[in-house]
Amino acid sequence: MKNPLGLYLFLAVLGAGWGLNSVLAKIAVGGGYAPFGLIFWQLVITSLILGVICWVRGSWPKLGRAQLRMGLFVAVIGTIVPNAASYRAAMNLPAGILALLLSLVPICAFPLALVMGNEQFSARKFLGLSLGALAVALLVLPGEALPDAAMLALLPLAVIAPICYGLEGNGVAKWGTGDLSPVELLFLASLLGVVIALPLAIVTGQWISPAPPYALPDLALVASAMIHALVYTGYVWLVGRAGAVFASQVAYLVTGFGIFWAMAILGENYASSFWGAMALMLLGVFFVQPRRQIPLVAAAPLRHTNGE
Repeated sequence: MKNPLGLYLFLAVLGAGWGLNSVLAKIAVGGGYAPFGLIFWQLVITSLILGVICWVRGSWPKLGRAQLRMGLFVAVIGTIVPNAASYRAAMNLPAGILALLLSLVPICAFPLALVMGNEQFSARKFLGLSLGALAVALLVLPGEALPDAAMLALLPLAVIAPICYGLEGNGVAKWGTGDLSPVELLFLASLLGVVIALPLAIVTGQWISPAPPYALPDLALVASAMIHALVYTGYVWLVGRAGAVFASQVAYLVTGFGIFWAMAILGENYASSFWGAMALMLLGVFFVQPRRQIPLVAAAPLRHTNGE
């Protein structure tokens, strides 16, 4: 895939896949499943898929102290905590709201980067942060953005995920990946996550039996895990092919597709204030995105896409 049009089409596929996950989460919790049970099986399926990818590539994660530390960090901050919050929020919040708030990731990452010393203050990015805050305010202020005023109390839960993802990205940027490729790191994190999520699912009574019969929520869980593993791998490939700035444009598509899928599959509808919040949010994302454009280059080997 050497032409820019093909790369943009691939970017669209990634956005469509990631955007579908908010709808799949809504379907999964709609079947009565609770967060830790869903997280456990999601991590099991993700581990199997990424394990196959590592096997095909003939590249397995090292198991030193640095690798285990980063794997644990990504497992907890990048999967267990944000997914537990998102699944709980999905029980009551519309999928479109979840998709919109997920676009806060680059906006949340900026203040965290300042605190961790990864970036210096930028007026442009501060403007993006402010626009993101205004977008959230437009959702929570009295109006019609939320179908039910009782949903207001669940918005903080939905914001936990983008905060965690912003922290995860900054942590990897500051401490590195422990000499692992992104796919190796995610595979190791998924394995560690399985070990953590299993007792949590059992102790909290949220265990999901793998025995049939299988219904729509089960299919949604499997589809979500497969999409996450495959789309993440595709994203890593795209970073190596076209650069991090080009690949970061997927943030807009994830939001757009997430709202589209919620309307098309779940029949959700939104008030004018919601669309105003979406416009502010995407504008905020535009201002916090990196400005330096990286030219489309020949694909690098996948294990070197982490900047090493």
